Amino acid sequence: MTTPASSAPTKPEAATILDLLATGVLLVDAEGRVAYANPAAENLLETSSRALLRQPLWSLFTDAAGLRRLCAQALEQQPTDFRQDLTLARPGREPLHVHAAVSAQGSQVVLELRENVHQLKLDREERLLEQGQANKELVRNLAHEIKNPLGGIRGAAQLLERELPAAAGLSEYTQVIIKEADRLQTLVDRLLLPHRQPHIVGDVNIHEVLERVRSLVQAEFPAGLDVVRDYDASLPEFRGDKAQLIQAVLNIVRNAAQALAAQIAGGGARIVLRTRVARQVTLAKVRYPLALDLHIIDNGPGIPDALLDHIFFPLVSGREGGSGLGLTLAQTFVHQHQGVIECESRPGCTDFRILLPLP
Repeated sequence: MTTPASSAPTKPEAATILDLLATGVLLVDAEGRVAYANPAAENLLETSSRALLRQPLWSLFTDAAGLRRLCAQALEQQPTDFRQDLTLARPGREPLHVHAAVSAQGSQVVLELRENVHQLKLDREERLLEQGQANKELVRNLAHEIKNPLGGIRGAAQLLERELPAAAGLSEYTQVIIKEADRLQTLVDRLLLPHRQPHIVGDVNIHEVLERVRSLVQAEFPAGLDVVRDYDASLPEFRGDKAQLIQAVLNIVRNAAQALAAQIAGGGARIVLRTRVARQVTLAKVRYPLALDLHIIDNGPGIPDALLDHIFFPLVSGREGGSGLGLTLAQTFVHQHQGVIECESRPGCTDFRILLPLP
């Protein structure tokens, strides 16, 4: 009679299985020296297994006290496993936010590390809010610094024009000064616009906002551009400033339409207005059970990587002749509604996402 083969995997087979996992797995001894690291762990730690093996895991981090404590607890209280969200500071790199699961057998510790996407998202939103606040202060201070001397320049040019002899033909130059001063005054007024306008709060239906924007953009681009509705009719009304939200969405949609110039000429330009309900969303460190999840998606050429992290900065524009204020104003108006705005872009798909708390 033939003895059936054992169903337990051999050691090489077990290692092969671990190599296929998307979760980082490390095997360390009681001193923290790494005996095994799967490819997912190499990617997460940005270090090859050859460099990891036989060196203390703690040496990769400037502060690994939480991780060491988990490993010590697992060794002391076998076979209990321990789980915790950790932030691992690294020299010269961004901190690593992970969910760690630790268990021990004998003198060895099995460590599972999975990137904490939720924490990364919170950190990103916090950076966006800080950026928006810094932009607001910068714009306000810069506008006031420009405005005061600008009035003096314009007034001096007008006085000079009166003193010049009419026959000399020099008024052409003073008119250049006056017109350029007026142009700069208009720019300053636009910079200060969101800080001057009163915040008028009322009941807002986001689909009425989007329909208004859609009609304005379709009137501006009557041919070659398809603005697609993808609405969730179950979305409730919320309290907000309808005029500000129309302006914020219009700025984004108009930017998208202008970026689609080549596609509009060919008749293949497309902008999607999509609304959904997001649940259990954290905005500005406040947890909301429901939030409006609004996406404005276009099939344009995309935003260059070098520009993507700066698109909400004032006076930054990827389009020749652009003022660089549209997205800054959109961000300001969204932040005034306790929301966040973010962008992901690649060639053929740019997605602006606005999250606003719902009642």
